[in-house]
Amino acid sequence: MNEKNWLAGEFEANRAHLGAVAFRMLGSRTEADDAVQEAWLRLGRSDSQAIDNVGGWLTTVVARICLDMLRSRKALREDPFDPPAHEHVADTSRTTDPEREVVLADSVGVALLIVLETLAPAERIAFVLHDMFDLPFDDIAPIINRSSMATRQLASRARRRVQGRTDAPEADTSRKKQIVNAFLTASRLGDIGALLSILDPQVVFTPDATAMRYGASQGELRGATAVADTFKGRAQGAQPALIDGEFGLVVVVGGRLHVVLLLTFDGEKIAGIDAVADPEYLGKLRYELI
Repeated sequence: MNEKNWLAGEFEANRAHLGAVAFRMLGSRTEADDAVQEAWLRLGRSDSQAIDNVGGWLTTVVARICLDMLRSRKALREDPFDPPAHEHVADTSRTTDPEREVVLADSVGVALLIVLETLAPAERIAFVLHDMFDLPFDDIAPIINRSSMATRQLASRARRRVQGRTDAPEADTSRKKQIVNAFLTASRLGDIGALLSILDPQVVFTPDATAMRYGASQGELRGATAVADTFKGRAQGAQPALIDGEFGLVVVVGGRLHVVLLLTFDGEKIAGIDAVADPEYLGKLRYELI
């Protein structure tokens, strides 16, 4: 069997799974089909010899395509909801029953899809891949450019919304904006006390490789004291923004996005800060200054 036929066979073996993943992320059968077709095109352009797990690679690619589509949808305020009718890749070994996944996709109710539409893109990806397809957070994190801890928190927040739970209330939009501005002011002034009052005691700061080269830090930091000390007197050029519908900070240099700080909240505390400066990721990012 030649390489092209082998890839076609692998793709067909995973098509039902990919369609189920894309439909749950997008809520639109038409867009889900488009995402799966795009994944097939990218597979054809890839170096198959560098792919150890074709199913996992395809799942990762479909998730990233869906993330881009969700971002575009948020930016354009579109709602295409349809009623039901060689890199780090996801481990799909626990979701290998295509017929079952087709049934699951068909069983997604209108109510759930409506709730999913209210989630920010990264929240939706984290929730769908983990809660619906049992992928580990370590596999999901690279897809949304978040740390595993932040990905876990995003999925947890999405889960509470889907379940309609109020036992773990979080700050509302206006309060989050106040917290972001307070963090920015405290950072610029080097006010350690104010920073500690805003940060969760177990806060985690995670810079990507590019951000580390910019001097964000030499790696992951844990705990309010360490994170507060890192941000003391910094963030001079940062501006508060909504990034893919979530609160954070952006640094723009010469009219170009230089780095973003993606914030994760736990109640009224900042529990996670992910510094992302990867050019490819920033090129696709949607943000709005607030």
